[in-house]
Amino acid sequence: MDVGVALPTTVGGVWDEPDLLGSWAEAIDEGPFASLSIGTRVASDAPETVALAGAVAVWTRRLRIRCSVTPQLHSTTWLAKSMATLDRLSGGRVEVALGVGPRDEDYRALAIDVARMNVQEIGTIARRMRWLWQGQHLSDTVRPVGPSPVQPAGPSLLMSTGGAASARSAAGWADGVAHTILGPGEVEVAEVLDVFASARTAWAAEGRTAPRLAVAFWCALEETSPQGARAQVEEHLRDYVDWTPPAFLDDIVPRAGFTGTVPGLADTLRRFEDLGADEVTLIPTGTDVRQVAALAEAVEKTVG
Repeated sequence: MDVGVALPTTVGGVWDEPDLLGSWAEAIDEGPFASLSIGTRVASDAPETVALAGAVAVWTRRLRIRCSVTPQLHSTTWLAKSMATLDRLSGGRVEVALGVGPRDEDYRALAIDVARMNVQEIGTIARRMRWLWQGQHLSDTVRPVGPSPVQPAGPSLLMSTGGAASARSAAGWADGVAHTILGPGEVEVAEVLDVFASARTAWAAEGRTAPRLAVAFWCALEETSPQGARAQVEEHLRDYVDWTPPAFLDDIVPRAGFTGTVPGLADTLRRFEDLGADEVTLIPTGTDVRQVAALAEAVEKTVG
């Protein structure tokens, strides 16, 4: 099983140090990780995904770079061109997770109709992106929209799922699913199993090879959280999930994320490997780059 790390793009203080994101990217690239993920939100100080991914392509040498994007917030043609350019800059290391996003405020910030906040449109967008990457003319232009990506079929496309139904909807176009869960508790584990089983069944019904199954969750380690791992996760989520009702936050925050020690995280990673995950992405809840070394220790204990 692969393990990836997300950049702390939505954590408060990400701009306090000018080289913070570069330091994180380089540390992740030097560690035992397979991928680096980039997420964003519009109505916040989080960096824009495509611009940051271009920098990450320069800062790193080997990692897969997973860009999590809401395609309805972009021109399909421009998004395809951006991802192909990133694939060129990175030497063929880009993959794209497509999802509707949970925040209608991001749509409103860009004056985009919130009615487009649904999964039905994503398949059409994904197919158009693939056609563009193959050099097809989708409009009246003299030349096709380039550049051609390094990867022959273009970057791998994952469905960023909201549950089993959205996983099934992607069977005709996606290479796999990327499912973010609240934390590694029993309820969430059951949710993961449901999503994975639904994806496998849907891919098989389409006559396709088994999908790539990825899961992600927030985390904090006692070894690198001066205020305590639970306090770090709660502080981050109360800021990050600020669009939800306070009562909902009060319910989910105390049980969200992984909070514990390096050996405990290693055990949790082994459990997801046993569940059939092809990859786990760890989402940090603080900006201290020393967390990367601690996460690397957990991964090394897992494979060891």
